Amino acid sequence: MNRSLVAMSLTSLLMWAVPALGQAPSLFVDDRSTTAIASERLEGQDRDDALRLSKIPSAAWLAYGSPEAVEEKARDIVDRASARGQLPVLAIYNIPYRDCALYSAGGAADSRAYREWIIGVARGIGDRAAIVILEPDGLGVIPWHRTLGGDIEGCRPEGKDEGAATRRYEELRSAVAILSERPGVRIYLDGTGSSWLAPGETASRLIKADVSKVAGFFLNVSNFEIDTRVISYARWVSDCIALVMRGGLDARECPSQYNPAVFDDEKSWGATDKAYDRLFSRTGLARDPSRQKHAVIDTSRNGRGSWKPPAGAYRDAEVWCNPPDRGLGRRPSLETGNPYVDAFLWIKVPGESDGECLRGTPGPIDPERGVMAPPAGQWFAAQARELIELAEPPLPAQ
Repeated sequence: MNRSLVAMSLTSLLMWAVPALGQAPSLFVDDRSTTAIASERLEGQDRDDALRLSKIPSAAWLAYGSPEAVEEKARDIVDRASARGQLPVLAIYNIPYRDCALYSAGGAADSRAYREWIIGVARGIGDRAAIVILEPDGLGVIPWHRTLGGDIEGCRPEGKDEGAATRRYEELRSAVAILSERPGVRIYLDGTGSSWLAPGETASRLIKADVSKVAGFFLNVSNFEIDTRVISYARWVSDCIALVMRGGLDARECPSQYNPAVFDDEKSWGATDKAYDRLFSRTGLARDPSRQKHAVIDTSRNGRGSWKPPAGAYRDAEVWCNPPDRGLGRRPSLETGNPYVDAFLWIKVPGESDGECLRGTPGPIDPERGVMAPPAGQWFAAQARELIELAEPPLPAQ
């Protein structure tokens, strides 16, 4: 991608790519979204809830189909968004070994098939403006991957294939190269979230995936961490990338939410801020958010923060999977007031299930909710109702 485009703010990029706007940009509200489509088969309160959510911009997920089919779908979305002077958010979700064969398993058959599919996405976008969320979990869940400490992570599909981790980075770099040729595209790579990897681990993966060639990284997708935590994490990941790439720091030295901070004690997180200040001083670098990598943050379901399951209740509580009593978070916006954050977005579509959520039991009932949850991506009316009722900030009255 042209370096000048990478350096642009999200707002200025959109004004350049969609000249017809003539005013502050807005996110695309798709009247053919999966939420709008879900409302057509619902009744009563459930239908009202889906319609209400469909009027708030959320991401369109491109997750399957042939290269020709995804090209057609991408073109349809960006054509309609461009005609309205709005900016679509496209979540690209089709990498091989997607979700490590869990609730959202699938993806392209191999690297070659994935490359052809990405070419289809790029052709569909053409020269129109779009935010591209490139592969949720793509850097958080890597098959047969070793951490900076040398440990093999938990994603170990059948048939040992240690080359799979190397291919994952190659696939993402290839996707970055293809999509960054589109002049109006703003790409973000997977930065996981504040309750997951340490900033050094995340930064090292982003660097291997060519974050230097894109706008930045996305956080908190399909997760529930509150804004204050995720914004701090965004700053640390950005700072860590700068310290590693410009200052030669070993990524393992980057402070984290776990050290010197104590994860569950937010008052201690200031210790990590100060530790980054010392590293910038030690390396002789000046912190400069305008030059550093930025984040976009998924606020679709984080209004009440993350769920804390009853102690010892489940072998694997799956805290990310349809947790009870959560609420919608901050409304999507390109105006964040934070130099490290380009946008607050609804990337995970609120109201769509995370999966069956067995929580370490044989199933098929989710033991926390007492019902069999819909498969991943399908409409979950009870959860949609909770998200609306417990929204923080509250949804305005209809």
